[in-house]
Amino acid sequence: AAETAADASVLPEEKRPHELEKKWTFWFDNQSKPKQGAAWGSSLREVYTFDTVEEFWCLYDQIFKPSKYPTNSADFHLFREGVQPKWEDPECANGGKWTVACNKKTNMDNIWVETLMALIGEQFDEADEICGVVASVRQRQDKISLWTKNAANEATQMSIGRKWKEIIDVADKISYSFHDDSRKERSSKGRYTV
Repeated sequence: AAETAADASVLPEEKRPHELEKKWTFWFDNQSKPKQGAAWGSSLREVYTFDTVEEFWCLYDQIFKPSKYPTNSADFHLFREGVQPKWEDPECANGGKWTVACNKKTNMDNIWVETLMALIGEQFDEADEICGVVASVRQRQDKISLWTKNAANEATQMSIGRKWKEIIDVADKISYSFHDDSRKERSSKGRYTV
């Protein structure tokens, strides 16, 4: 049974849940059976908001591991509480995303979990600029995208991109695209590269 905050305060310190600085929300978008004519995002579901390390690991191990899902089946999202993983969300509207392509499911799982831990562990100097992260399981190529708030702030975006690349230990170049460009074109070219 889950303990309430009041119950947790009477536990010995080593048994208390490890609280995070921010609350985070997992979202899931089932891509495997889109209904004809359905609007984008109609299958997007808010799954769970958490604020402790223990809740994170329980959710990750049981549900949010990309290799557990068949090809072309899902988008996984982890966004700050109150931010929806949509271009239209006010926190995302002027933003963009860093994207890395993943070759194998194990590679994707590693990049995904390292990114999640960096976000909930506040490893980015510009943590308030980051909206969340999306893992897309696809037949042709899986990818992970780190969404940020202010695409036009090149210095901030470059700093975030360099830090993310270091965290996920990727040698290939990664690029940043503006959400505005993506809205106008099916595939937008990268504006920044690290």
